[in-house]
Amino acid sequence: MSYILVIPARYKSSRFPGKPLVLINGVPMIIRTYNQCKKIVNKKNIYVATDDNRIQNICQKNDINVVMTSKKCLTGTDRVAEVAKKIKVNTYINVQGDEPTLNPNDLKKLIKFSQKDPKNIINGYCRINKNSLYNNFNIPKLVFKRNGDLMYMSRAAIPASKDKKFKVGFRQVCMYAFPYKALQSFNNQKKKTIFEDIEDIEILRFIEMGYSVKMLKMSDKSISVDTKADLTKLKKIKFR
Repeated sequence: MSYILVIPARYKSSRFPGKPLVLINGVPMIIRTYNQCKKIVNKKNIYVATDDNRIQNICQKNDINVVMTSKKCLTGTDRVAEVAKKIKVNTYINVQGDEPTLNPNDLKKLIKFSQKDPKNIINGYCRINKNSLYNNFNIPKLVFKRNGDLMYMSRAAIPASKDKKFKVGFRQVCMYAFPYKALQSFNNQKKKTIFEDIEDIEILRFIEMGYSVKMLKMSDKSISVDTKADLTKLKKIKFR
């Protein structure tokens, strides 16, 4: 296989404990996310990575591949890196477990791009069209170079103007492609890097270690569930 898709899912989220198992129209969020991924990727190539038996059990009941990982993982990307030690392929597609409305076409685009450019780290992004999203500290914002390389990502409102008015902004879409070697280098860093720790944004570890991160434009259809309040946004979604 040239790639597998890994969905990291931990139970003890600091902002929303038990998040992967919260029910969305009667279906656990981790299953919702998996079902969106399965529209593009063969289920034999999809793995949930967790450290919690409750998540493991719900995955096994739904015939989903699950890999148990350490409770000491610093981030979801470290969890994906642990999977890479057990299953070696060229590229690891990482979809966060709190993306139950991810656009399958965006995932297809990411996989296709990663196959053409297997040596680079790739992360999704989309344009911000609302001032409320621009000023939301739960949403990572970013700035990038003309060639698409990430310059910096922050929970603060960036780029910021002197008159403090929202003019343009871009937010992260939590889908990534990681080459095997870059993923292992990331995991060998046994503590969070300075800005990664301050911002609580794991992609910054790669930037601080000297890696380039290619930003891939995606749709703005995906709604990340960071807090319980985000669940109200999903009531308007018609799941299939």
